[in-house]
Amino acid sequence: SAALMFILGVLMALQPVVAQLDGAGKRSEGGAAGRQGFWIALAVAIPFVLILRSGGQWLQWLSVGADIVPTAILYMDAVSWGAPAMCLLLMLRFFSEGSGYTRPTMYMGLLGVLLNVPLNYILMFGKLGFPQLGAEGCGYATSIVIWSQLLMMFFYTRYHNHFKEFDLYASWDWPQWVAIKRLLRIGLPIGTTIFVEGSLFIGAALLIARLGALPASAHLIAINFSALMFMIPLGLASAVTTRVGNALGREEPEAARYAGLIGLFIVLFTQTISASIMLLIPEFIVRIYTNDLAITQIAVGLLFYSAIFQYADGIQICAAGALRGLKDTVVPMYINIIAYLLVGLSVGYFLTFDKAMGPAGMWI
Repeated sequence: SAALMFILGVLMALQPVVAQLDGAGKRSEGGAAGRQGFWIALAVAIPFVLILRSGGQWLQWLSVGADIVPTAILYMDAVSWGAPAMCLLLMLRFFSEGSGYTRPTMYMGLLGVLLNVPLNYILMFGKLGFPQLGAEGCGYATSIVIWSQLLMMFFYTRYHNHFKEFDLYASWDWPQWVAIKRLLRIGLPIGTTIFVEGSLFIGAALLIARLGALPASAHLIAINFSALMFMIPLGLASAVTTRVGNALGREEPEAARYAGLIGLFIVLFTQTISASIMLLIPEFIVRIYTNDLAITQIAVGLLFYSAIFQYADGIQICAAGALRGLKDTVVPMYINIIAYLLVGLSVGYFLTFDKAMGPAGMWI
């Protein structure tokens, strides 16, 4: 997942580039940028497949239980077949979002849900004449879904009227290193930023797992619900990136500033709602996941800390989205490295283990 976060960030460079070109009325140049993004997607797909294929070595390095490793390796090998499609799908997604059209992303998500459930059932449990593959079948189901989403996204961007002026498929362009470097100059810092942020949460989960099953289970409940709530400001941040980039392309910096501020205002409203839910009905939230009293007691306490950082989390992701619209990605990368790695993991470790605060220490 950490590798996917980095790849997602690198390809996200297309969004502000296409948004600014769209705002400037240079839609065909936006299509040309998309064709160069295609080569970046292919390039990052190669190491992504290799990482998934060498999953056993990574799991041993992370000291994952020996009883889990064989199953996990089978799953990662099966998922690796969908890795190239995932990279191309992300490229088309960010191209579409940069053009101001976000519905395809929603349609892809719905398609994924509709296909994933029956395919998992068929391949995991060996229905309709297929062999019973267990977790490996889940991996193959995921790969099939991703390729299906890519095919649908291709037809959508190829034939929908919204994309005609962009001429994404008008010609075949070989790699143009100047254009690729321009995209990577924006995308690599975004990828590093998202990778660092994801590493904190992965590292926190691994460290809390050392405390035992109860703290680990409570942490998973709290972080799962927090991640669910985080989807709202994350979606708003993507919209802010597009609106800010589009306004800047029109050479209207005041409109860009206005779009960023409106995004922050909306996020303050949404985060007030999510924080209130976590503060007022934490027991109800936890009961959705479990009825275990010991886990509930810990998870309710963690949701209190989650409620506290709702504003900070929403503001930082929305502000980062606004800065991406300006193609300003380097300084946010440095900020996240300091905040998440130097401060987050080190202070979290100190409070969790040295001060014996348990999982609450990492959340603080």
